[in-house]
Amino acid sequence: MNLLLDTHAFLWWIDDNPMPPLASEAIRNPENAVWLSAASAWEITIKVSLGKLRLPDRAARFIEAQRQRNAFGWLPVDVAALDILQDLPFHHRDPFDRLLIAQAVSLGYTLVSADSAFGQYPVRTLWS
Repeated sequence: MNLLLDTHAFLWWIDDNPMPPLASEAIRNPENAVWLSAASAWEITIKVSLGKLRLPDRAARFIEAQRQRNAFGWLPVDVAALDILQDLPFHHRDPFDRLLIAQAVSLGYTLVSADSAFGQYPVRTLWS
């Protein structure tokens, strides 16, 4: 299974915060490919620059080091996701989450997130 981490799921994972067993077991399972989106990296970097998030290093270096340390794949934003994003209803207003939803839908990935608003979209989610 291909898992796309929501930004909070990535941050919780690397900070060793408790996650529901279903989510943590899926991320640990070597049969699953786990992906970090460029959209999450963008969101983290913006939060750092606004002072809403603190990291021990520059955002880009920290994100890349954690991605490699955890063997997470890198998911750039592609045209197929943008095409889906254009038609997504505005159940959710967060632009980063909307892009993650579009990426997961376009690729058929499962989105690892605690965000209940994702259930209003045609995307598979995994959390509890």
